[in-house]
Amino acid sequence: MHRLEREQLIPRPVAEVFPFFADASNLEALTPPWLHFRIVSPLPIEMKAGAAIDYRLRLLAIPFGWQTRILEWDPPRKFIDVQARGPYRRWIHLHTFEPHPGPDGREWTRMRDAVDYEVGWGPLGVLAHPLFVKPSLKRIFDYRRARIEALLAK
Repeated sequence: MHRLEREQLIPRPVAEVFPFFADASNLEALTPPWLHFRIVSPLPIEMKAGAAIDYRLRLLAIPFGWQTRILEWDPPRKFIDVQARGPYRRWIHLHTFEPHPGPDGREWTRMRDAVDYEVGWGPLGVLAHPLFVKPSLKRIFDYRRARIEALLAK
C-alpha cells in the first residue's frame, strides 16, 4: 500500500469550499487535460454515502473506465471515495476540510487529501510504481493544486 498526502490552504471559509468539492461536475475542472477525463454518470449526482460516479479517462492513448463510490459522507468536514472499478487494486481517497485562521483575520480552509492505493499488476506494478505511477500521481495532484488555487483563491 502506498500513500499520497497533500495539504492546501484556501482563502475561503469551509462553508464556501466544501460545496465546490461536493459538486461532482467540478472534478473535470480539477483534472489535467492530458487525461481526457469526463464524467459519464448523469449529472447532477446526489453526493451521499453509497453514491457512484462513473468516468472515462485516457492515459498513454489507452482509454479506460473508472468508478468511484462515496464510502463516507460527512459534510462539511470530510468525505471518502473508493475505487469500485478501475486501474488500481485499491484506491481510498480521504478529503478533509477544516477551518484555519487566515493571515487576513478571515476564516480560511485547510484542505487535506490522503490517498492510500495499491497498484496491482504483480511484478510489473512493483516496477511501474516508482517509474510511472507515483510520478504521474504527483503531476496530477500538482495540477489539481494549481487549479484549486486558480478557481478558489480569487
